Amino acid sequence: QVQLVEAGGGSVQAGGSLTLSCTASGFTRGDYCIGWFRQTPGKEREGVSAIYTGGGSVYYADSVKGRFTASPGDAQNTLLLQMNSLQPEDMAMYYCAAEPRVLQSTLLQSSEYDSWGPGTQVNVSS
Repeated sequence: QVQLVEAGGGSVQAGGSLTLSCTASGFTRGDYCIGWFRQTPGKEREGVSAIYTGGGSVYYADSVKGRFTASPGDAQNTLLLQMNSLQPEDMAMYYCAAEPRVLQSTLLQSSEYDSWGPGTQVNVSS
């Protein structure tokens, strides 16, 4: 069973930076797609970024392109999300999710993922 744990959330002022981490365990075989999502109360979960554990392209939502960077961490099965130039609209609970096979066209759709971490809160003040 895949288990995911996020860390690194916190509070920053607008323009600041945070780095989130997602540590995964329980991968059985093959590549997985790891996605970052965020959600604010009353809104649907929004896809932020996605990357395959086997390497390759990283995908971003238009709202974060140029500001957020997803990359493998130094530790095995760890994914980082470097968030720069944070704005109040970035404030949300951030989740990482994993799924063995996700079509490229649906990488940022939360419905495609079955395994989720508990989330980490990011607060951005203006």
